[in-house]
Amino acid sequence: MLQDTWPKPLYQTIKNYVLDHIDSGKWKSGARIPSESEIVKILGASRMTVNRAIRELSVEGRVTRIQGVGTFVAEPKPKATLLEIRSIGEEISQRGGIHSCRVILQRSEPASKSVATALNMAPNSPVFHVYMVHRENGRPMQIEDRYVNPAVAPEFLDLDFTQITPSDHLLDLLPVTEIEHKISSRLADKQECDLLQISPSEPCLELCRRSWSGNRTVTHVRMVNPGSKYNVGGRFHVSDMTHS
Repeated sequence: MLQDTWPKPLYQTIKNYVLDHIDSGKWKSGARIPSESEIVKILGASRMTVNRAIRELSVEGRVTRIQGVGTFVAEPKPKATLLEIRSIGEEISQRGGIHSCRVILQRSEPASKSVATALNMAPNSPVFHVYMVHRENGRPMQIEDRYVNPAVAPEFLDLDFTQITPSDHLLDLLPVTEIEHKISSRLADKQECDLLQISPSEPCLELCRRSWSGNRTVTHVRMVNPGSKYNVGGRFHVSDMTHS
């Protein structure tokens, strides 16, 4: 029996059993795993212990439970780095995915007070504004709401952002000398739910970023990502962080 041969706590042993099958590739992303009753029979554990293990794996994002259907291996979440500026197109490509973009708005408009403050310009000054949805393999992954200082990127609105991302253009155009990040979790509004194809109860990660080139503020962007499809993290040398 499992209780006689495997170390405690028992629920962690069951979690490791499931994770070993996932991490080894025996259970592929999206595959249905054995039911709790089946795991009880395989491992000789109690139903309550198995239920706790599977429930914790669901909270940790490793499996997805669908009531009345079963439990499935969760699709891995792409990870965005917090202290680097990278194009979402590059992130998707490096994962082997195909990036596409739906441009909803692309225009020049008067800067609101908050946008003007963020870009260090006078209110009602002309500012470039793009609003778009990035997709990976056809699935919505991120809303990008970006304002750009026309003085530093005068040709910005002439670009086809279905072919090049705003980040790629700005990174090619100017050296980035300073960045500011603010990240928060919140529920999406109705428009964001529709664009990201998520339910109103699903939390989102919102990353707000400003960047500078020398003494000029280049851009202020807000990126909204479904919490079930995205996480944020990174690993850096301490020496790198002391200069950021």
